Amino acid sequence: MPESRTRWWALGALAVAMLTIGLDTTVLNVAVPTLATDLSASTDQLQWFSTAYTLVLAAALLPAGMLGDRFGRKRLLVGALVLFGAASAACAYATSSGQLITARAVLGLGAALMMPLSMAVLPVLFPDRGERARALTIWVTSTAIGLPLGPIVGGWLLDTFWWGSVFLINVPLVVVGVTAVAVLVPESRSETPRSLDLIGVALSSAGLLGLTYGFIAVGQDGWTDARALGSMLGGVAVLAGFVAWQGRVAHPLIDLGLFRESAFTWGTLLSTLVNFALFGLIFAMPQFFQAVQGTDALGSGLRLLPMIGGMVVGTRLAERVAARAGAPAVIAVGSGLLAAALAVGATTGVHTSFGVTAVWVTLLGIGLGLAMPTAMSAAVGTLSAERSGAGSALIQALRQVGGTIGVAVLGTVLSSGYRARLDTRDLPAGTAGTVRQSVSAGVATAERLGLHPLLDSVRGAFVHGMDMMLVASAGLAGLGALLAIVLLPKRTRQVAPERESAHELVS
Repeated sequence: MPESRTRWWALGALAVAMLTIGLDTTVLNVAVPTLATDLSASTDQLQWFSTAYTLVLAAALLPAGMLGDRFGRKRLLVGALVLFGAASAACAYATSSGQLITARAVLGLGAALMMPLSMAVLPVLFPDRGERARALTIWVTSTAIGLPLGPIVGGWLLDTFWWGSVFLINVPLVVVGVTAVAVLVPESRSETPRSLDLIGVALSSAGLLGLTYGFIAVGQDGWTDARALGSMLGGVAVLAGFVAWQGRVAHPLIDLGLFRESAFTWGTLLSTLVNFALFGLIFAMPQFFQAVQGTDALGSGLRLLPMIGGMVVGTRLAERVAARAGAPAVIAVGSGLLAAALAVGATTGVHTSFGVTAVWVTLLGIGLGLAMPTAMSAAVGTLSAERSGAGSALIQALRQVGGTIGVAVLGTVLSSGYRARLDTRDLPAGTAGTVRQSVSAGVATAERLGLHPLLDSVRGAFVHGMDMMLVASAGLAGLGALLAIVLLPKRTRQVAPERESAHELVS
């Protein structure tokens, strides 16, 4: 085990690595209009810039954790960072839509390896329960902060350089991460030899791929699309077969016994519910700032800074409150604060001032900082170092799929509210169809035609849909608060450090 100071420096390296994933998740959003022009990308190709990344990420998460347990987590993590950096450079210098889609898929593979493996080394670096909870808070915060930072960094880069810079920014961060992980993070792997569950890998990857693609398609084409529904149902069926297979195979890809630990099950579920609120905000607010209130990409990102400040405050409070009141109370308070902030946000109008918005976005950040790392800590605290890779991959896979489902559901609520309130009665069918696609298309069409009543209708309709989405998010956050109180155990069973070291190889 490395010395105490070295452990924290190693955690800093992991935080830098995770920051790149958070940045990459949202930085693409601000570059889409430029990519459409410079690469002559169609609407379908623009969607695949994001979809290729998400699908590969979802499909590769579970195998990534198992491979780390078997072959060495540090070794694979360094390789994943190098792959992520190389793919980022390939994205930056892509000269066609096909090249960018391919590079984004490889980027998703690198992220799929990085996410569970960087989490999996935490039980090895920090066997002490208190230190581990503090380390996980830092780890989670680094990822979450990267999400609102994406539009800020991306907006500044687009205003200053060319679109490829939004991907190239990952490279220096990756270089720092690779160097620090190679020097500071100890190698670790499972001591018990396990054969590769190739059938489990195939079933889990196919199932997660089908389920994730189905919900992405729902977000684009609606709940009546036969392709989307078929993909979702097929994914569910394959995943059911995967679970059945895991109960029969000698060396399963995942340990189904983890779900007998209520702290693992409910900690993972609650962290996923918290993600809904975060992804809903990240999805809707940049559109509100840009299309409705007329800010540019950088200005839109800067308006999310209060959330980052709130998250920093929340994470600093979480550990202190948890020590006195217990994790369920912290998650309940954080989720309740989320619900209250989102409910206030649901009163937003077209002309609501940024001062009002900043208040509830700050409160939302505090709620996130309280609830998210605490829920994750409850789940990770049940993992032994022996199976930390597979367990961490399972947590991340469930959160990733849950986040995709949440975006699809919340996006549908927003789109339904937008289209229901939109007034296109006097428009030609083709123009009306364009306006109904999105608020950005609606604003662009109204401005091009000089139709001020249509512009007012588009902006008002979007705000109506956004408010409906925030109400739905508030309901989910409120449900999370209730579940935390009723179902999460006040004291989670922790695997003893001496038991961990007996089953773990650390060099």
